Amino acid sequence: MSDSNPAVSSTDAPVSDAPVWFVTGCSSGFGRQLCDVVLKHGGRLVATARDVSTLADLPADADRVLVAPLDVTDRASIDAAVAAAKARFGRIDVLVNNAGYGLFGGIEDTPDADVRRQFDVNVHGLLDVTRAVLPTLRAQKSGHILNLSSIAGLVARASTGFYAATKFAVEALSEALRDEVEPLGIKVTLIEPSGFKTDFHGRSLAAPEAEGADYLETAAAGRDRVRGMAGAQAGDARKAVELMWQCVQLPDPPFRLPMGVMAIELLREKLASVAADADRCEPSARSADGEEPLVPLT
Repeated sequence: MSDSNPAVSSTDAPVSDAPVWFVTGCSSGFGRQLCDVVLKHGGRLVATARDVSTLADLPADADRVLVAPLDVTDRASIDAAVAAAKARFGRIDVLVNNAGYGLFGGIEDTPDADVRRQFDVNVHGLLDVTRAVLPTLRAQKSGHILNLSSIAGLVARASTGFYAATKFAVEALSEALRDEVEPLGIKVTLIEPSGFKTDFHGRSLAAPEAEGADYLETAAAGRDRVRGMAGAQAGDARKAVELMWQCVQLPDPPFRLPMGVMAIELLREKLASVAADADRCEPSARSADGEEPLVPLT
């Protein structure tokens, strides 16, 4: 294992040198698939879930695998899982903030309690896990944090407002975190998938029962469209987690890792839209500084 990139490993590396991946939300989806990929490549794994019985099929290999209960909304649970990882392996090389779920419904009609729960899990949970692991990474002067965002972290549509808002928050936190920790030897990457064949649209999807009549063609239609995607997603989840593994092996990994055709297309559409607004507003925007007359918007 290279001193300059402790996350790089191979199946031939001694177990004691293999990178330690700490992954949240391993009971299903990307998290569960990532467990298999980490072990296939010879890494060591801290697999966490609220219900650890869902991880009973992981290898019973104390040298490579630690299964730990973790609820991202419970700071004591987070601290206990991080302490257990340190006690077992002595370090953490890669943190994957994967735990989360989707809430899809209109801005006006989605119950407030549902919205607060979405932010508690997707934003505050990710933040609390990151804060708990950072002291270890800082002491090592190395590490890599993968934050699961979404293409919805860049593009919001009717019915996706609250889920997208949490992922927009993850994007902002990750941008600031990168600036803060890169000088300390810690890397940060945002994972931005579009639709992948996982159970996200089943067990990981929440939605209000109905929207008001005025939103039938917008929020309600968007919610139903998301529900209807179950099983029809284009993305291969196994390929996605392989890309996550490959990203960590790079000496200069991308900050953003979009995955899926839809992710790339929506990302480019968003960039073009932002650029068009900047071009249109530039004369007025520039005139807002200094003593020159204000140029009216057109």
